Amino acid sequence: MLTIGIDSGSTTTKGVLYDGHTLLKQILVPTSHKPKVVMQEVYEHLLHGHAEESVYTVTTGYGRELLPAAHKKVTEITCHGKGAAYLGATVGADIGVVIDIGGQDSKVVLLDTYGNITDFLMNDKCAAGTGRFVEVIMRQLKEDVAFLDQYVAGSLPVKISSMCTVFAESEVIGLLADNVRGGAIAHGILNAISDRTANFAKKLPLEREVFFSGGLAQSEVVRKLLEDKLGHRVVTHPLAQFTGAIGAALIGHQKKWR
Repeated sequence: MLTIGIDSGSTTTKGVLYDGHTLLKQILVPTSHKPKVVMQEVYEHLLHGHAEESVYTVTTGYGRELLPAAHKKVTEITCHGKGAAYLGATVGADIGVVIDIGGQDSKVVLLDTYGNITDFLMNDKCAAGTGRFVEVIMRQLKEDVAFLDQYVAGSLPVKISSMCTVFAESEVIGLLADNVRGGAIAHGILNAISDRTANFAKKLPLEREVFFSGGLAQSEVVRKLLEDKLGHRVVTHPLAQFTGAIGAALIGHQKKWR
């Protein structure tokens, strides 16, 4: 039995097709200003070649209510927990904590030994410390966020005083005017984000290993900074951006066979 999981985030929409054993297909596209249209396009891409009645679909994320074909809508907290436990197991990790840094929010989720959620914290009130914050700063530095690790390589992080997006932009402009190298500034931003995220996560009792998901999980620099500041092993996965969508597909599979 096939399941589709779609995670409609503020910045990107992710989808996977799952057969109960293997992730058969995945797709990631910008959410843009038409999340409902994008959700439908992702769904049709994943469904292609299969009868609609043979696929069970679960949606999550900000736009989870926007796909008429969805059989079930689940919160992103639940889906990230399921997805992180699944991906963590594939790299031999015993995941007890999920740290997700998304486009416009960040969350910390605690899991029990069965992958069930026991507690969580979510910050969706401020863009500081999110993927969008990094994008804004990198745009100010005129660099592509896709090459973040290469850009900061070999640089020492400068201290960033403000974690407000507006004030941080002004601070970056001032540092550039003082001839501070862009790589050092970007490294300082990543260090500040990691500090903020680690302090946020430490409000919960952290045990066992940490799974790092979201767009910034592609950065080995951020992963290592988080690991150092948390004092816990932090692991991630090449499909970490799909954590929520994978969790949705897993939940769909469990639901269908109950």
